[in-house]
Amino acid sequence: MTAKQKSVAEIDKTRSLRAKGLQMIMQTKLYWGLGFLLVFGALSSPVTSKGVNIFTSLGNMTDVLRQVSVTGIVAVGMTLVILIAGIDLSVGSILALGTVICAMLLTQEGWTTASYIGVPAVGAVVFILCWAAISVLRGITNSGGTAREAQTSPKTLTMTALISGAVSMGLMIWLIGQVPTKFGVLAVLIAVPSVCAVFGAMNGALIVYGRLQPFIVTLAMMVGALGMARLIAGQDTAVYPVYTGTNATENFEILRTLLWGVVPAPGLIFLFVLVVFFILTRFTTYGAYLLAIGGNEQASRLAGLNVNRTKIVTYAISSALAGLAGILYVAQFRQGKPDAGMGLELDAIAAVVIGGTSLMGGRGTVAGTMVGVLIFGFLGNILQLNNIDSNTQLVLKGVIIVAAVLIQEGQLTQIFSKLKRN
Repeated sequence: MTAKQKSVAEIDKTRSLRAKGLQMIMQTKLYWGLGFLLVFGALSSPVTSKGVNIFTSLGNMTDVLRQVSVTGIVAVGMTLVILIAGIDLSVGSILALGTVICAMLLTQEGWTTASYIGVPAVGAVVFILCWAAISVLRGITNSGGTAREAQTSPKTLTMTALISGAVSMGLMIWLIGQVPTKFGVLAVLIAVPSVCAVFGAMNGALIVYGRLQPFIVTLAMMVGALGMARLIAGQDTAVYPVYTGTNATENFEILRTLLWGVVPAPGLIFLFVLVVFFILTRFTTYGAYLLAIGGNEQASRLAGLNVNRTKIVTYAISSALAGLAGILYVAQFRQGKPDAGMGLELDAIAAVVIGGTSLMGGRGTVAGTMVGVLIFGFLGNILQLNNIDSNTQLVLKGVIIVAAVLIQEGQLTQIFSKLKRN
């Protein structure tokens, strides 16, 4: 090989390495953005009289994790919905409804509106979950062309219905036993997400069978759920106080404590939800269905995917997670409020978009949403620590959302190029 050929080969190798490095940076730009924000927060943070950096202190970090947990859990559900090219504007109102139901179940003895709604909802949701779990297990154990026939035979269907009915009935009887003495922590964690999941399934059913746009359906549910929360609460401004150890079980305090003196319980639940849905979206058929439907719904139908069922399940999961977030809201603020989730759906959508999920569907990850939630949380924390006016904070957040979308869609460099040419 001549000297000239060696020089050309070295140039090609350098270009290749540069291209790979640039590609890696672009693929991880979201994490670089979070890292830059953390460095900026540490440098701009005020310090205490003892010289301790407030932003990097353990107490501040745990506070941020606690604060983003409610929005983060809702954002995970929103990610699933947006992956199928949908939208869910009702999560804020459904969270508020969940806070009212949670507070009533915790503080009121006997049969109330909340218990009348909660017990049947648990029965319905658990029955469907058991049926689905048994069907999946039968599909795994059966092999070959007889799997579908084995699952749909009359004997199999009867046995599945009996087992599912027995499990759901047993759980309902257990819940009914708690009605006279108020609900405990576990009962609330089961009942509230179940009620909210029913509302989410209604969203999905209207979208699928009513052939309506998700924006319209979830907007109507947002208004309807807010009205129902106010009706159940009794008046527009009603607040149900929840004081552990007095009008509610003392065990409910565990949902707001600092576990092991380091991790706040809401933050740990948020991380658990992230791990569960990261696995579901990355390594299961359900996750593949989400991406396929969001990428091309018509092609997914032609390929034999059960698009309708996937959509209904996805909206039900989104609302169930909003209900779980509502429980954490009650634990942190010690109250149920009909307007607790006002504007939360916009924060969740913003976090999902900042995390790289495309609003067109078919592209995005739960890991990206986690980073988007943390960026949003740390940004608010930095602005508060530096005493930035609340109105200025909103303006800055709006600018960052737009910039993040432009960067994620690759439009920012094109805009700069056009400006240079002009």
